[in-house]
Amino acid sequence: MSIWWSLHLRREAASVPLARRLLLGTMETAGVDPDVSYDLSVALSEACANAVEHGGGQGASEASAAFRVTAYLDGETCRIEVADSGPGFPARHGLPCAHAVQQPPAMAESGRGLCLIEELADHVHFRNRPGRGAVVSFDKILKWREDAPLVAS
Repeated sequence: MSIWWSLHLRREAASVPLARRLLLGTMETAGVDPDVSYDLSVALSEACANAVEHGGGQGASEASAAFRVTAYLDGETCRIEVADSGPGFPARHGLPCAHAVQQPPAMAESGRGLCLIEELADHVHFRNRPGRGAVVSFDKILKWREDAPLVAS
């Protein structure tokens, strides 16, 4: 079984729950285990919130006012990619959060989202596209409900 979708969303708070609900609905319909679906939906929410907050360019162009979410359920894996047109990640985000020079304080109101994505997903990649923004991509091995209507192949 293979399912994929891609969304072009405005950089506004209302886009975050929209992307999350679409992912949860897709995974529920496919028969993905609810715990795995929940982990991926939280990771997606964090990536989208980061794109909304930090993902715009300096100008008011259409590209800087939007971000893209793409999800692939392919066989036993779900891969999600969130791309924006912002300034990119600081150099420290090339390392896993456990090895980052500056982790945010435990009570900080922001700065923990990328580390949370790393905790919830099996593989995470942060990359900058010079002059075009940043991309967060992550994947997770899927578990299936016993009554899954769509069985991985």
